[in-house]
Amino acid sequence: MDNFQGKVAFIWSVADLLRGDYKQSEYGKVILPLTVLRRLDSVLEPTKQKVLKRHEDLRGRLENVDPVLMQLTGHRFYNTSPFTFGKLLDDPPNLGDNLRGYILGFDAGTRDVIAKFELEPQIRRLERSNLLYKVVSKFCDIDLHPDRVSNLEMGYVYEELIRKFSELSNETAGEHFTPREVIRLMVNILFANDRDLLTRKGAIKTLYDPACGTGGMLSVAEDHLRELNPGATLEVFGQELNAETYAVCRSDMMLKGQDASNIHFGNSFTEDGEPDRSFDYLLANPPFGVEWKKVEEPIRREREQEGYQGRFGAGLPRINDGSLLFLQHMVSKMKPPKKGGSRLAIVFNASPLFTGGAGSGESEIRRWIIENDWLEAIVGLPDQLFYNTGISTYFWVLTNRKSPERQGKVQLVDARELWTKMRRSLGQKRKMTSDEQIAEITRLYAEVDEGERCKIFRNEDFGYRRITVERPLRVRWEVTAETLSALRASNAVAKLNEEVREKVVAAVEGLKGTSTSERDLFLEKVRGALAGVGKIGKPVEKAVLGAATVRDPAAPVETSGKGEPEPDPELRDYENVPVTDDIAEYIEREVLPFVPDAWVDESKTKVGYEIPFTRHFYVYVPPRPPEEIDSEIKSLEAEILELLREVTED
Repeated sequence: MDNFQGKVAFIWSVADLLRGDYKQSEYGKVILPLTVLRRLDSVLEPTKQKVLKRHEDLRGRLENVDPVLMQLTGHRFYNTSPFTFGKLLDDPPNLGDNLRGYILGFDAGTRDVIAKFELEPQIRRLERSNLLYKVVSKFCDIDLHPDRVSNLEMGYVYEELIRKFSELSNETAGEHFTPREVIRLMVNILFANDRDLLTRKGAIKTLYDPACGTGGMLSVAEDHLRELNPGATLEVFGQELNAETYAVCRSDMMLKGQDASNIHFGNSFTEDGEPDRSFDYLLANPPFGVEWKKVEEPIRREREQEGYQGRFGAGLPRINDGSLLFLQHMVSKMKPPKKGGSRLAIVFNASPLFTGGAGSGESEIRRWIIENDWLEAIVGLPDQLFYNTGISTYFWVLTNRKSPERQGKVQLVDARELWTKMRRSLGQKRKMTSDEQIAEITRLYAEVDEGERCKIFRNEDFGYRRITVERPLRVRWEVTAETLSALRASNAVAKLNEEVREKVVAAVEGLKGTSTSERDLFLEKVRGALAGVGKIGKPVEKAVLGAATVRDPAAPVETSGKGEPEPDPELRDYENVPVTDDIAEYIEREVLPFVPDAWVDESKTKVGYEIPFTRHFYVYVPPRPPEEIDSEIKSLEAEILELLREVTED
């Protein structure tokens, strides 16, 4: 960690050279691509001369030199330029052209990655400012060879630099790079029950991250599997929307020997890079609270046209948070159980646990997942664990191949208090989970050790029915001064021309003092009063009835033409009844003792699902005894008086 911090500090010192000619928010346009280039240069340096010689030998003899040169470098990339970073400084007047030539010397795949940084405008700008030599020279002073900076540390370097650039640009909303210890925990749990599968000789598995950022999750998962089984292979796939982080991820995958073409650029919802592939494992930490309005049209179209055959058949969350869209996208890429099934883990904030009432998009997505018995566990994490947010987070574990003892159940693991204070904060990250705490959380999950930090629930425990409780309408009709004011303000009367409006009000005013609970009788009087006004239509009659209506608990119940009681909208109420309860018994027990004339409108009943995580782990702390509080107050009063006395005496 100290090595990583030192490298970040040194690279960040380049900003001192840029200050004045660049805005702070623009530093990343120079520093990040040159960091990647310097890393690639450091990796290729030991084989540079061999590659140049072999490339010269093959000139004109072999059309596709990629396999040969990549075999020489031991990586999925190479550079045939005669320059290295150090040699670029040998010819200061032509440094810009030589740097461009150096970039063109990379293989096509690497050039495509570097192009995403849009470095050319910055080279021209640095040339105009006479800064190019100084900046390149600064990068030559740092050694990023893997022997000095491990892949793990390099991942931290990339993410810390990007975090700093995001802060300077005020672009932190929804950008939450995942701490490596959180990824290790997620991977531990994802692989926990698959040790037999993963330790088989020659095991080959696939892993996908639809919001891969700089590739941290992919890298940690690959390292973890290699620790379990050095002979196993984990093929990683990912997609990233941000051009710079995509370029970092793809270059990092090249350095690690992965097939970089498996990392795709673009929006996972509208430009799915792997539309026809399914995966053994899936991991993601999608942006929190980011709206999806820009891609709303194609997402809604897919839902309408394809339903459950597409990715978003279960429902759509509110427009200002697309987290649950990522979950549905990932579920669509799970292998069917008959082909081995899949397991996935995804990081959320608290919102997807409970946001949205019965029938809402969020609730329907939760219902779809739980009723299909895919939700295996939810782990609550400490706050202040992420770089750019201090909020509490949770990761969900889903699978379509639950073990028999987990079928029909959901495990909640409360790890919110399992953290260690960091010696030095990284942005808003002030806490971390230690190796021992990761092991303890993994044990709680794997052993299903129900207790203070672990609880097991049936799937149906999270379901409820939202019922509509109606009460009968009891009203009478009377004409008062308030009635006339309400009549004037009604839409039907306000639309009339002034002369007719005054005639209507005057006609109804003639009924002042009338009071009855018989609707037909009152309506007959109204029609008689309005007969002299002329043809005015049913809307005015309804307006008079509405203005004259007064609720009266002692009045008879109003009934429909079928003789059924009319509901009173003002007395309407709603109840959430657990799906495990009988509605009739619930009403008998919880409603009728207080309002005996109530009934349930079954046509309006909706099923909902929510996961009240914190409520299940709530521990009641009784308030202190009044005597103790009173004693403390008196003690404080005595201290204040003593201080005042000392001040007065002085």
